Amino acid sequence: MTDWNKLTRAQIAEIVARDIPDGAYVNLGIGMPTLIAQHLPRDREIILHSENGIVGMTNVPENGLHDPDIINASKEFMGLAPGASITEHVTSFAMMRGGHIDLTVLGAFQVSRMGDLANWDTGDPNSIPAVGGAMDLVAGAKQVFVMMEHVDKNGTPKIVAECTYPLTGAHVVDRIYTDLAIIDVPGDGRLIVRAMVDGLTLAQLQKITGAPLISVDACHRIAA
Repeated sequence: MTDWNKLTRAQIAEIVARDIPDGAYVNLGIGMPTLIAQHLPRDREIILHSENGIVGMTNVPENGLHDPDIINASKEFMGLAPGASITEHVTSFAMMRGGHIDLTVLGAFQVSRMGDLANWDTGDPNSIPAVGGAMDLVAGAKQVFVMMEHVDKNGTPKIVAECTYPLTGAHVVDRIYTDLAIIDVPGDGRLIVRAMVDGLTLAQLQKITGAPLISVDACHRIAA
């Protein structure tokens, strides 16, 4: 038994969504990050970009009617916001590589204390052997957030001193959101804990983290 509850994926998505500034162009990676689209604040204009060529993606209309060609990175049906644009891959990737995306939120297998990201290959022979658009996103986006569980299904830390899996990008991650904490990654070797779930201590979080943590004086508490 533990003295704390973990955040659900939906709760993590809601927290990340609240941290996205008004007017931002945002790319949501495959898996957990696509949940963010369901939790965007209604009082902000946040423009969702998908590498398959959508600028202005939104959730499927409430009436359930959808175009089967409009999908997100996880191949889930989506809709188009008023004023949305459809492009071919060349233009979409030019946006990603040219610094036109303000923020990308990606999943990860590992993140190092220096902000290195590994999110495409674990050596599993059944995995897809290609880095895909994540490499372009981490190279071109102005900010990179990672959204993931704090440990893997075996209890192994996903935040590590050095990544052991092939890198998607080096020194690219700015902030990590897990089911236990929010951690800033300034890129100088420090991992700064900004928030933790209720009931969890820094010492307990450190035990399941593979790199040293430090906490800000005003570390926020998150109700899970």
